[in-house]
Formats: sequence, C-alpha cells, structure tokens
Amino acid sequence: MSEWKKNDKFETVIEDISETGEGIGKTDGFTWFIKDTVIGDRVEAKAMKTKKSYGFARMERILEPSKNRVEPKCPVARQCGGCQLQAMDYKEQLTFKERKIYNNLTRIGGFTEIPMLPIIGMDEPWRYRNKAQFPWGMDKEDNIITGFYAGRTHSIIGCEDCLLGIEENEDILKIIKAHMERFGLRLYDEETHKGLIRHTLIRKGFKTGELMVCQVINGKSLPHQEELVEELLKIPGMTSISYSVNREKTNVIMGNQVENLYGPGYISDYIGDVKYRISPLSFYQVNPVQTEKLYGTALEYAGLTGGETVWDLYCGIGTISLFLAQKAKKVYGVEIVPQAIEDARENAKLNGMENVEFFVGKAEEVLPEQFEKNQVYADVIVVDPPRKGCDEVCLDTIVKMGPKRVVYVSCDSATLARDLKYLAERGYELSRVRGCDMFPHSGHVETVALLTLV
Repeated sequence: MSEWKKNDKFETVIEDISETGEGIGKTDGFTWFIKDTVIGDRVEAKAMKTKKSYGFARMERILEPSKNRVEPKCPVARQCGGCQLQAMDYKEQLTFKERKIYNNLTRIGGFTEIPMLPIIGMDEPWRYRNKAQFPWGMDKEDNIITGFYAGRTHSIIGCEDCLLGIEENEDILKIIKAHMERFGLRLYDEETHKGLIRHTLIRKGFKTGELMVCQVINGKSLPHQEELVEELLKIPGMTSISYSVNREKTNVIMGNQVENLYGPGYISDYIGDVKYRISPLSFYQVNPVQTEKLYGTALEYAGLTGGETVWDLYCGIGTISLFLAQKAKKVYGVEIVPQAIEDARENAKLNGMENVEFFVGKAEEVLPEQFEKNQVYADVIVVDPPRKGCDEVCLDTIVKMGPKRVVYVSCDSATLARDLKYLAERGYELSRVRGCDMFPHSGHVETVALLTLV
C-alpha cells in the first residue's frame, strides 16, 4: 500500500503527460497525475486520492516553470473542463500529440517502422470552434450564469466568452440571459428536474457567416418566443432560431424534437468546394479550418483517379463521402443514424452529386451483406469510426473485400493502433500516418493512416 495520505504535500518534476493531458511526476517510484502541469515543471503538489502504485494530486505551486510553459490566455483555464493544455506552448502541444500517436502505434500496434509525416497544426489555434453548447445555472449568489462544466463534474464555471469559440457566443448568451430575467423564466435544475431553460446550442458557418441558435427546454414551449427572436435577429448573420424539447432526466443535451421559430431550420457551410446543410441535430466537425486539411489528407491518401469505387464507413452526414465523390467513380456511404443519412442525401443533392449512394445501418452488417449478396466490391475503403474504433466483423469484411487501399481516419490513436495491427497481420502494410490537430489546447488529436494491400 502507498504510505501517502490525502492532503500530504510533496515536490516532483513533471516527466510526461497522460493521454488526458495531466502531468506525470514520480516520487520514489510512486506515480502522480497532476492537472495543469507541463513537462519540465518542478511543482509542489497536494495528494488528493491515492491507489497502490499511483495517485492524483493538485498542483499547489510552480517551484520552477518548464521552458514550454505559457500563461493561459483564458482566465478560467484551470477550473474549466474544456481545455487541458493551455499552459503548454502550442508548438509543444503539437510535439506531445505527435508523440502520443507514435507511442500508441509502437506499444499497442507493435509497429517498428512508422512512416510518419509532420502533424498538421493550426496557424491560429484560437476561436476555431463552430459549435458550442452552454449549460445554464445559478451561482451561489443566485445569479444566472452560463459557461462550461468544471472537469469531471456538473458544476458550471461561468464563461460567456470561451476563447476557442466564436465572438458572437457572448452576444447571443447576453440576449438569452436578459430574456430570462425580463420574463422570469426558470432555469433547469438537474437535482429536482424542474425549471425550463437547459442548454443553448450555437453554431456558425465559417465560410457563409450564418448563425444558428437552438434553445433546449424542459417543457412544451418557449414563453415570449417572438420577443426572443426579435432580439436575436439584431445579431448579423442570424439565420436559424429554434428550440429543442428535452424533458428527460439525462445528461444528453439535445432532445429529438426541434421546433422552428425562424429561418429554414438549418444553416449552410462549405468544406473546400462542397456545401453542407447543418440542422440542430446534425453531426458536423467542430473545427472547419482543420477539417478541410484532414479530409484533404484523406482524399490524397485515397489516391483517386476517377475510376474507383469507394466505401465510406461511419459516414455521418456524408462529409467525407462527398469530398471523395469529387474524384471517384462511385461512393457508397454507411451510417447507423437515419437522420444523418437523410442529411447526407440532402447534401449530395445540394452539390448535384449523383455518384453517391447511402445506406442506413451498422457498417459491420451493411458491408458484408452488400459484398456477399450483391457482389459490391471496393477499390478504396475509408473508415472514420467513433472512439471505440472498428468492429472486428467490419475489419474482417474489409480484409475479404481486399481493397487496394484503406484510409483510416481516427479520433483515438489507441483504438487506431489496435485496428491497424489487425489489418497489418492480414496482408496490409502501413504506408503513411499523419496527425491533424483538430482540438488545440485539449488532449485530443485526429490521425489519418494509409494502408496498402501488399
């Protein structure tokens, strides 16, 4: 057992960073995870929770700052759960993410030679998010506040102007707050399940300048909605205003029912030359600048010449499918969420693309069925699975179909490494890997890998 007790103080030097962005330091072989620290920091910390060989501690003082430490730009960077790496110089963040991908591929994937290209960073790693969901609540003095949840909790840290989000967020939230105060609307309380106003969803099309506001409510209707619409329309670019009914006791933010108050019910945006229609419930990448680079890399790796049949698994609203359709003969997209497939078909129409076909279902069921029953084959398969990676049945079918190239887009390099190992043991060679920083100041990183049939 560890002899460390809660509130014990100690000194340590941070030697590494965990997957989730906490600094890792050691004292006599005992490992500590300490949030808000940077590799190279010498800190005084206080033990919060200890297990047999490791513990979690809170940083009390920086005794000697790392050469890669910077002053976080955001005043609530420490309390808020949104960013993990703001105290780390941006170049160093990129190095950390690149190393994370490399380590996962060697340790989990068992690869010895990794053909890695430099990570794609951002020129301007602030104000990059086109979407934000703000919870509403009360502070200790009973004032209405909104912001983000503190790490691992549901207590709200007041922050109306998040530096990762758009500048319009603050103006929109002020209008909604004033509306609540003017008409005495009650805030939703998670404990009692009473009150009306839950979250506010805000989205912006970066290339079109179009704005969307969707207010989530625990009720059937939004009182005095005409007055709210009138106020929100004073903000330039306001295109779509709606409310979403969510009367469940749940931490899922959006309800399934959306009522339109103003506008067409969606906004539009472009990634490259492809136009997308985004409704309040659509999944759409939150960093459009980097998404273009990420999909551009996937397209480059697919090596399309115009004659290929491509399958895009876990295709969402068809973002990658349509990108690929610009250069492929035929693209088939598969996605389990029916609403996303409706959006995907709309998006194909919107761009006049007739060489795309979408299927609703699990990739691991649709793919074998199409391959075995209808003899549909593939020259290239692109996968962009959720965090848990690809299903083994799905990987197995990919191997059976034997496409010349597999392009794997991943939001979790650990499950990526596991799946690449599976394919590498069955005739594929890892040809190229590249990280893309979609989420500066957080511990997450996207990766694109190209596998070639040997």
